[in-house]
Amino acid sequence: MAALEFYLDEMPGETRAVVTQNGDIHSLYIERDSDRAENRLGTQLIGRVARVEPGLRAAFIDTGAGEPFGFMSLPKAVHLSEGQKVRVQVTAEIRESKGPALKYLGEGQGDVRIITAGPGVVEILRGLAGSEEIITGLKALEMSLHAEEEARNTTITRSDVGLDLAIQRTRALIAADIDYAPLPGRDSRKGREAVNRFGLNEVARQLRLKHWGGIIAIDLAGVAFQNDYILNLAKGVFSGWEGVVVGPLSRFGLLQLSVPWTYTPLDERFGHKDMAMLDSVRRLHHAMLSDRATPVYELVCGPESGKRLAPLVAALGPRARLSADGPSGQFIIKQG
Repeated sequence: MAALEFYLDEMPGETRAVVTQNGDIHSLYIERDSDRAENRLGTQLIGRVARVEPGLRAAFIDTGAGEPFGFMSLPKAVHLSEGQKVRVQVTAEIRESKGPALKYLGEGQGDVRIITAGPGVVEILRGLAGSEEIITGLKALEMSLHAEEEARNTTITRSDVGLDLAIQRTRALIAADIDYAPLPGRDSRKGREAVNRFGLNEVARQLRLKHWGGIIAIDLAGVAFQNDYILNLAKGVFSGWEGVVVGPLSRFGLLQLSVPWTYTPLDERFGHKDMAMLDSVRRLHHAMLSDRATPVYELVCGPESGKRLAPLVAALGPRARLSADGPSGQFIIKQG
């Protein structure tokens, strides 16, 4: 049975949950204080039809979180008009310039409002952990930094199996390239079979970790395949994933999948305008947890950043101080 460990890194402004499986990063979830519950996966709410697109059999729904509005495909028997209230559920969070994807649940009444908010990071982690221990403190903070590093990475190598994997997100699809670096004394055919098997599992881990979806194109190692073997292998790897469709395998070794989008992709999370400020708070928190003997740690930043960081630094307690007379755009941690 897979050994799972659960980590909860809570700090002012942001909460992270990490799940590891047999020592590998399995999942990373991020929630910020600035996030809107109206955009959270699983949230049910009453929305207002802002615009109907008959050619798409879809409607844009005002959920109360502002633009971009949510996008909802319409069931065949449903006909809506602008201004009508509907009950909907978030099935995919915001990404790029797109609002959340919504599912129609029925007619709605009253003001635009949340009926039931989707689970936050803490609820998600507790649901996954059950009765298992949730690790907090310095270990959780360092694990969240390690998980972020892995989620940013687009190349994975494993010399023990000869795997060289590149996975990238483009505008149209997710492209994964599985290459085989031959191992001395190993049969080449068996080596490619092993690296494809390991590589497909690694692609699945990366998709889950990065919260990527859409069309997935996987270039397998080699060109001579037993199609049924590869397709059954891929179906087995993604068997626990809801909504995944395994497509055909081309004669050139290209496997296609369709994976539903769910959470906001982590690369977009990391590209948020507040990322540098939140990083500075996490580094300050890390310094305080790593060295409990030093009475004061100070975060030095520019005046504009200081206005926004003041409540976050204050929430870390009396050992944390803020100096807003530093250079603009820089964040420096100093011992007091």
